Amino acid sequence: MDFEAGQIIKLKKQHPCGTNEWEIIRIGADFRLRCTGCNHQVMLSRKLVEKKIKI
Repeated sequence: MDFEAGQIIKLKKQHPCGTNEWEIIRIGADFRLRCTGCNHQVMLSRKLVEKKIKI
């Protein structure tokens, strides 16, 4: 899968704030994602992001 910084992705499960949309901030072996609803940031491995993304 091709990802770009600034891209909005949807994950299968919702964040507790109620949204499932995340903005990609950093790409590498790990991804830094920011929740578009509450601006919470998390670091996830590439493998985990590819597994949890909603296609």
